[in-house]
Amino acid sequence: MFIEPGIKGVRRGWIEVICGSMFSGKTEELIRRLKRAKIANLKVEIFKPAMDTRYNETGVVSHDANIIPSTPIANPNSILLLAENVDVVGIDEAQFFDAAILDVCETLALRGTRVIVAGLDMNYLGKPFGPLPQLLAIADYITKLHAICVKCGNIANISYRKTSFSGQVLIGEKDLYEPRCRNCYHEGN
Repeated sequence: MFIEPGIKGVRRGWIEVICGSMFSGKTEELIRRLKRAKIANLKVEIFKPAMDTRYNETGVVSHDANIIPSTPIANPNSILLLAENVDVVGIDEAQFFDAAILDVCETLALRGTRVIVAGLDMNYLGKPFGPLPQLLAIADYITKLHAICVKCGNIANISYRKTSFSGQVLIGEKDLYEPRCRNCYHEGN
């Protein structure tokens, strides 16, 4: 909770976005920040898209198997109802939500809530993904994480899809995706 100097007792909220490719540590960083908030005795609520059941039905789980309990939701507007009087809201896999997530994050921040959002900034085609570009534009703090390219060892920023499925959303992990740098991504396509 941040108290603005000079205005006694007024809580100011903000929006943090953690973005990058798959396997860059976005969820790991989200979990780390949320656990620290809990240690500070702040009231924390965590949300994820109901469609993401890769590792756990209700928990937010990193590829390293760190887990934090969360509430799966189908619609981002549900967050406003479920996050009353909360100090910190965490949202994982935000790219899977529709544009309503923008108003939800803005409303929470105006209520005085710290909002921490994690998600892919680019899809498997290397194009901006879902509402993440707009979230980056309104964020107060941005953390861009990088994976390591599995082909050459350089910094990777694109999630290369290893299957011919061409739909926008294909939830998977190492069986379907690998991190690649810009050059190795384009060589693979």
